[in-house]
Amino acid sequence: MKGVIVLFCMWPLVLSQQGRSFSWDSSGVTPAPDVINPCLTDQDSCSCCVMLRKKWELERFLNTSLNSLEDSLAKAQTTLKNIRENRVAFSVGLADKRRCVGPVKTAINVTYQSIFINIGEAYNSTTGVFTVPRSGVYNLALTAFSDAGSPGAPLAICVSIRQNGVALAALKEKNDQDQEDQATVVIIADLRVGDRITVSLQPGCWLCGDQNHYNTFSGFLLYATE
Repeated sequence: MKGVIVLFCMWPLVLSQQGRSFSWDSSGVTPAPDVINPCLTDQDSCSCCVMLRKKWELERFLNTSLNSLEDSLAKAQTTLKNIRENRVAFSVGLADKRRCVGPVKTAINVTYQSIFINIGEAYNSTTGVFTVPRSGVYNLALTAFSDAGSPGAPLAICVSIRQNGVALAALKEKNDQDQEDQATVVIIADLRVGDRITVSLQPGCWLCGDQNHYNTFSGFLLYATE
């Protein structure tokens, strides 16, 4: 009777272990390790599990860093492209040899024949017109020089930087005391794409220069506004 009672008491324990496989030689057969997470089936593999977790964390960090670097690279490339597209600059001189323009009876555009730099090809040396290729704030500089030819002869320098025919700034020097004279004006102007910037020589005035490039006209884009 005591044996029956013991067997009856052990029966729930036996039922609770039906999900496992046992053998006569050991307490049971260990299931095959889970390749995804060995910690779920084998506590001895926890060190490996930790390594895998660190590996996944490192991969996630590297992927995040790579994505961030790719975004930064794309932004840098866009910025560089904008800088290249916004590069506008010109600097020209009257001529590479002795040349005088004027005196004239009516105002004319001065054509500068010596090209120092013309990034963007916006300055036309045939017409003397700088056509604004991109709206923005520009630096414009004009230096005018003339020679009366002999002491006591009248000297007349009168030129202006014009935007679509309207004067932005002017230089004027008329006297019979200086055989030679020179002046410079520098301005910052907000220009729109398509604006025509010229140097206008006024009636009764003239410019003279040579290979030393006393007469120059320059401009460049400081920053775009559109």
